Amino acid sequence: MKTSKINYGQLFLTMKFLLAVLLVQTSLAVAAEIPANLSDLPSSFADLVEKKGPAVVNVYTTKVLKGHQGFQLPFHNDDQNNGQNNGQNKGRQEMPDFFKKFFDMPDQDEGQPEPDMKAQSLGSGVIVSADGYIVTNNHVVDDSEEIKVRCTNHEEYDAKIIGRDPKTDVALIKIVPKNGLTFVTFGNSDTLRVGDWVVAVGNPFGLENTVTAGIVSGKGRSIGENPYENFIQTDASINMGNSGGPLFNVKGDLVGINTAIYSRSGGSIGLGFAIPANMVKNVVDQLKESGKVTRGWLGVMIQHVTADLAKEFGLEHPYGALVGEVVKGSPAEEAGVKQGDVIIAFMGKEINQMSELPAQVAQTKIGTSATLTIMRKGEKKVVTVKIGKLDEELLGSNESKSQINEKLGLTVQELTPELAKTMNIKEDKGLIVSDVAPGSAAAMNGIKRGAIIMEINQKSVQKLAEFTEIIKKAKDGDNLLLLVKEGDHTRFVVIKYKTK
Repeated sequence: MKTSKINYGQLFLTMKFLLAVLLVQTSLAVAAEIPANLSDLPSSFADLVEKKGPAVVNVYTTKVLKGHQGFQLPFHNDDQNNGQNNGQNKGRQEMPDFFKKFFDMPDQDEGQPEPDMKAQSLGSGVIVSADGYIVTNNHVVDDSEEIKVRCTNHEEYDAKIIGRDPKTDVALIKIVPKNGLTFVTFGNSDTLRVGDWVVAVGNPFGLENTVTAGIVSGKGRSIGENPYENFIQTDASINMGNSGGPLFNVKGDLVGINTAIYSRSGGSIGLGFAIPANMVKNVVDQLKESGKVTRGWLGVMIQHVTADLAKEFGLEHPYGALVGEVVKGSPAEEAGVKQGDVIIAFMGKEINQMSELPAQVAQTKIGTSATLTIMRKGEKKVVTVKIGKLDEELLGSNESKSQINEKLGLTVQELTPELAKTMNIKEDKGLIVSDVAPGSAAAMNGIKRGAIIMEINQKSVQKLAEFTEIIKKAKDGDNLLLLVKEGDHTRFVVIKYKTK
């Protein structure tokens, strides 16, 4: 029997050649699938930063921390970090899902209530006009005794508040510049797409003009902070001190104002949220003109559309805003909107999530004839509604009649049988807490969203008028005795009413 010898050297060269051919073919196939516009991606953001960076400023404020509130900071949450809960810090653990507004302020020692003290806070801002108008967050300048702005050339200015809008967390301040200022222009945030590049500039932890880049991770986000949330979510790294700073697109247009992060530790984990530029511009224009904001009003109580609800109401997939209640005498009622309608588009723009509708209505000019596309019993209909003016004294997260009291830090609305059924609440009377401000007197006493206020000062309260009447009579330093029901349990809560 003959045997043949294997030429391993020749075999190796043959296999190497075949592998090279395979790699070339694979590379050509992959290259053929790469979008042509990939070559348009910036190799650097340096030109953008060089041009727009000088428009970003440090905003320093001096605030008075009232007594025991000295260590109840809006971005700090030690309860979640060390597992402690001693009763005094109840308010901080109520911060929804660790969402934090992020301006920088020195930590305070835990312990007994402290006397009033002054503290320095730090945030960011962006110049939007050559004559010194600056946009920042409301929570950066709220309750400030003094506001200072430092530019990238290290010039410092005293700033004054032109107007604040807590509902959107936007504030407009102004300086009197010595020379011309670099400023930015508003872009169209509606054109942003998930996956687009964005650049954030700010002063995290006091590190001036820090630049980070990322992509748009999501749009139309709601984190439970205010009734008009329609946040841009980004993975660009932003931290404490970035509050009020700009979010740019690759063209250098202002597309958002950074305002919150999701974090267990207070540092960035790639979940940041910015107020869309279109909303900011609408608010800023009004603050600049009159110092206050007026909003459009539709007059409906709405709720999220779940997968089960989508099937019941004849939708192909969960989207839109389900009308749970129509306010009597409201524009929606006059237009023929009914309970059970699902609003799937506003003025031709699809409503993907419930939270998008209040934001869009609020920005619509009062008196506008707006079209609503609704699904009613499986049939699509279009109705025209004349947008009314929202009374800021009667504001709810779902556009229903409610009352905000900033001194107590809560929002209440009348509990109706329909609302009770929607929220699976046994009670059908009283005032339901629809929102609680983090760090507020209500939050520090453990009052949560969904709680029912049965009495104030041992007087039954079932109507907003009764609530308002009692609050109006309260004086600075008065104790308010609340009877609160949560689930099957009731308890008394004492809140000290402060007017300053």
